Amino acid sequence: MSPLLDFHLQQTRRQFFGHTGLRAGSIALASMLGRDLAGAAASPGSSSAAGQVHPPLPGLPHFAPRAKRLIYLHMNGAPSQLDLWDHKPGLQAYFDKDLPESVRNGQRITTMTSGQARLPVAPSMFKFQQYGQSGMWASELLKHTSKVVDDIALVRSVHTTAINHDPACTFVMTGNEVPGKASIGSWLAYGLGSESNDLPSFVVFTPTFPAASQAQALFTRMWSSGFLPSKHTGVALRGQGDPVLFVKNPHGVDSTDRRTMLNALNKLNEINHARIGDPEIQTRISNYEMAFRMQTSVPELTDLSKESQATLDMYGPDVQRPGSFTHSALLARRLIERGTRVVQILHRGWDQHNNLPKLLRGQIEDTDQATAALIMDLKQRGLLQDTLVVWGGEFGRTVYSQGTLTKDNYGRDHHPRNFCMWMAGGGVKGGTVYGETDDFSYNIAKDPVHINDLNATILHLMGIDHSRFSFKFQGLDQRLTGVEEHHVVKNLLA
Repeated sequence: MSPLLDFHLQQTRRQFFGHTGLRAGSIALASMLGRDLAGAAASPGSSSAAGQVHPPLPGLPHFAPRAKRLIYLHMNGAPSQLDLWDHKPGLQAYFDKDLPESVRNGQRITTMTSGQARLPVAPSMFKFQQYGQSGMWASELLKHTSKVVDDIALVRSVHTTAINHDPACTFVMTGNEVPGKASIGSWLAYGLGSESNDLPSFVVFTPTFPAASQAQALFTRMWSSGFLPSKHTGVALRGQGDPVLFVKNPHGVDSTDRRTMLNALNKLNEINHARIGDPEIQTRISNYEMAFRMQTSVPELTDLSKESQATLDMYGPDVQRPGSFTHSALLARRLIERGTRVVQILHRGWDQHNNLPKLLRGQIEDTDQATAALIMDLKQRGLLQDTLVVWGGEFGRTVYSQGTLTKDNYGRDHHPRNFCMWMAGGGVKGGTVYGETDDFSYNIAKDPVHINDLNATILHLMGIDHSRFSFKFQGLDQRLTGVEEHHVVKNLLA
């Protein structure tokens, strides 16, 4: 597309009326210069000319990547760091005592507990012990993940500004609480493309959750391309029925007929694109072509008959149940093997305001074995060294109980001031624990990590300098990490 068309399509309504008649000369000059630039971009030596359906942007990656692929495991609803990763044995002495004001220090709490007469401290009822050569502390609930802690870099000091789920999930996935921004998966698909011509560069799973869970809704903005071209939006594979709707040919239509129809439709769209210049027309063409390729690639992807019994057993009994977290985890490995750049699994049900011990146990039973199996499977196949796996939620949980408190029953409210996330694989220093919290897991005591520091680190591992990776929209150079200053957490790097 020429700079003139870029200008028209990306400016706001106010900019259009404010600039009309004032900058015609500069726009015309940009258009004339753009003809040469467009010719250079389409030269035979470019990635597009080489036949790659999802080529990287020119100049990307900025430097040699340590990870080539990303699998992002998002535990939607916010897992309790106190019951899984942030061991606080001293809290037993504070059972049912009020959270000291010197710890809370006037910090805001949600309306769900602001009406409580007390904020009673609720120590975790689960036992912790050290695992692996690294001696990383982990909950007894993590029977399987505890076996791979030496491949994990645990960050105990992640923090965010959002205290409610919707803005917090938007923040963790897009780097901003405001809807309309591009998700991290879309940024990577846009910048780095994909090695596969037959599968999307960014795929999303939203597995079913245990019936007893209190589930927060998932919003498509968590895998949306936002202001980026819409072809970089994550493609959600369904757990029931056809993995992708409307990919199969209708009854009575064979592949030859579909190919003829697409050829004719593409010609019409190309004519329309030449006349209007709307980039979404090109997106429409590429989506039709990808759907045609997926008629073959998706059935092959979801056919587990060639997986060994040992692999299926490693993932667990739900591996053959489409729509489960376990099935999604195995498909994630199969996708990245086939060249998909980003796979995102969003698992609901982690919002435990009451009856946390029972509900959390159910969530762990649904995900723990498959999570550990994914890491072990990648490692056995030599894929973990250049595949980055990320695990976490949108914020943490409070040390004080919401509602009923007994030794074996309590709930926890939202807590954005600190929570735990971990990374494993490509370029990550396994067995590392970074960041510390106070004795109540309420405030960060050492080495805070903002969500966008973590995003900057993910981009760095994928070979991208977050400060140089931007997209012009509404007059701003939009970045995943925003306009504030954020840093790569170098202590996490191998």
